[in-house]
Amino acid sequence: MTDDAVTRAQELLKEHRASIDRLDAILVYTLGERFAHTQSVGKLKAAHDLPASDPDRESRQIARLNQLAEDAELDPEFAKKFLEFIIAEVIQHHRKHQS
Repeated sequence: MTDDAVTRAQELLKEHRASIDRLDAILVYTLGERFAHTQSVGKLKAAHDLPASDPDRESRQIARLNQLAEDAELDPEFAKKFLEFIIAEVIQHHRKHQS
């Protein structure tokens, strides 16, 4: 490989990493915003003695996320596991509000 090709590869790598870093920040802030809303939902559920989990909604959300994943060319199984992880965390927070 020539020095020019290596230099160009290093530039491309730097650009990709900058995009990854930007996207990681977006993910973290988006999750923060999402959890702020789910905290409000948890407080509302606790105030009105509603169950911490809603299996019907969770099933609909998993199906919806599956379609979004397919549209985004993301492995639907990964997307499902990711949403299940988030839902489990949200339910844990809701249960804390009910205690």
